[in-house]
Amino acid sequence: MIVGIIPARYQSTRLPGKPLRDIAGKPMIQWVVEGAKTSALLDRVLVATDDERIYRAVTDFGGEAVMTSPNHPTGTDRLAEVAANLNCDLVVNIQGDEPLINGETIDQVIRPLVEDPAIPMGTAMLRETDLAVLQDPSVVKVVPDHAGFAMYFSRSLIPYPRHEASFFRHIGLYVYRRDFLLKYQKMPIALAEQAESLEQLRALYYGYKIKVAEVSGTFLGVDTLEDLEKVRKIVEAAARG
Repeated sequence: MIVGIIPARYQSTRLPGKPLRDIAGKPMIQWVVEGAKTSALLDRVLVATDDERIYRAVTDFGGEAVMTSPNHPTGTDRLAEVAANLNCDLVVNIQGDEPLINGETIDQVIRPLVEDPAIPMGTAMLRETDLAVLQDPSVVKVVPDHAGFAMYFSRSLIPYPRHEASFFRHIGLYVYRRDFLLKYQKMPIALAEQAESLEQLRALYYGYKIKVAEVSGTFLGVDTLEDLEKVRKIVEAAARG
């Protein structure tokens, strides 16, 4: 069984209550759930939250939600709490602030782990050519090896553009083998992880491989009111055809 879990918190420094922010008549979390449910590989989709308002909103539109501890420092910790009580093979971490997510992208990240049981963890990357975007530290970059496994993730521009190179943005969509997720969540924090503020570096530090699937499409995480307005315009334009 493959389960998609969407961690969702009400508190946000820059945009409080963002999972419930309206986009074309629906709360943002509903867009994420409905997008995830278009996946051909996910058997179940649920929202993991520590807030009753989000729980009620999800159940009101017919989604599945579970309450979790309010003390988790990261979304991965919240994910692991839910996964510990699930009987499944793979767990997919779907960001609750990515209302444009779709099932095809999710399936592209899942498929390598279905095909190769030796891979413990996977994620996504998007080819990027805009240097201004690449130089933004809020945009995480990844360098893959010849087989599509991550060599490193960074907020800095990597690789250094001394010569012509391909650049990839990291997309925060993860798939884990359930047993690996529970082990990974308990590993000591790595220095590089602290320096970059990137959890996935913990897996690389301890010698685990991360398969990175190249995807295409529009990805826009909502962190600010400006981001929210951009998504609203994209949705409205799509509705007009």
